[in-house]
Amino acid sequence: MNGNGYLSGSNLERVLRAGHFAVTAELGPPQSADAEVIRKKAALLKGYCDAVNITDNQTAIVRMSSIGSAAIVLQEGLEPVIQMTCRDRNRLAMQSDLLGAYAIGIRNILCLSGDHQTFGNHPGSKNVFDMDSIQMVKMVTDMRDRRVFQNGEEIKGQEPRFFVGAAASPFAHPLEFRPYRLAKKVKAGANFIQTQLIYDIEAFAKFMEKVRELGLHEQTYILAGVGPLKSPGMARYMRDNVPGILVPDEIIERMKKAGAPWAGKKKDELTKEEKKARSKAWREEGIKVCIDLIKQLREIEGVAGVHIMAIEWEEAVKPIVEGAGLYPRPKVPAPEPQAA
Repeated sequence: MNGNGYLSGSNLERVLRAGHFAVTAELGPPQSADAEVIRKKAALLKGYCDAVNITDNQTAIVRMSSIGSAAIVLQEGLEPVIQMTCRDRNRLAMQSDLLGAYAIGIRNILCLSGDHQTFGNHPGSKNVFDMDSIQMVKMVTDMRDRRVFQNGEEIKGQEPRFFVGAAASPFAHPLEFRPYRLAKKVKAGANFIQTQLIYDIEAFAKFMEKVRELGLHEQTYILAGVGPLKSPGMARYMRDNVPGILVPDEIIERMKKAGAPWAGKKKDELTKEEKKARSKAWREEGIKVCIDLIKQLREIEGVAGVHIMAIEWEEAVKPIVEGAGLYPRPKVPAPEPQAA
């Protein structure tokens, strides 16, 4: 830690250390070099989150780089959390990018394994996986705290001082192993954790019981992942096809009821106006579901905040944050530097 007890110059770190319930959001870079896409998304999120994740070729599809996008986000007055995957870089490239990212003002990183390239638009590309996400966490924290590169050589000059995050999937199999994998990431030095999407509050509460038994909630900040549903079909697809996500039947039924005025009609039987109205009703209900989930998550001991994943629906973040009583966001000033 520096002289003020902070690990980095991160606003997210200050908000969490001050005891506020944190809010992070997510911003997906475009499949182009259009900086205006980033600026428009940043404008929708600014003021409604303490920091925003910039995804790194999410779903293994080529997009504008996380660090390049983060530089634009910084210009727009929003704090970025760069995501970095093990899929695309060896440790040489990772450390080089970390030095560059810190030099341009980035202070947060989320260390990830990354979606396998066979799921994306370049399935024939070679993956790297020179290290896993736990090893990456250790490397980044060693660069900060021990001022050494991964090979043990000293960093001769300014070390990159990141607030380091990792991901957790509470419902991935084997279920009983998930708290222990989280413990490994915490031991490696993860300062904050962002979880996979949570829809089953009861199941997540059981996961958090074990997390508390291990004392992990006192060693790291846990941000529960939430995301607004756009339709009953989206909810069913996530329940049936996305590993590690549990969507209770009652949430699917709630989404279906929102479209009740148009029930009994097939999609091709609806007019253009009816389709638009049904979609609007579903999305409004999806936002309400997300708000209710956040309110329940706030009651679980050890949950320090939420990570709102509404990629390509950044407009939803504002009503979610306001509806959950999390607006305005707290302003925690940076501490005055202390004399050596």
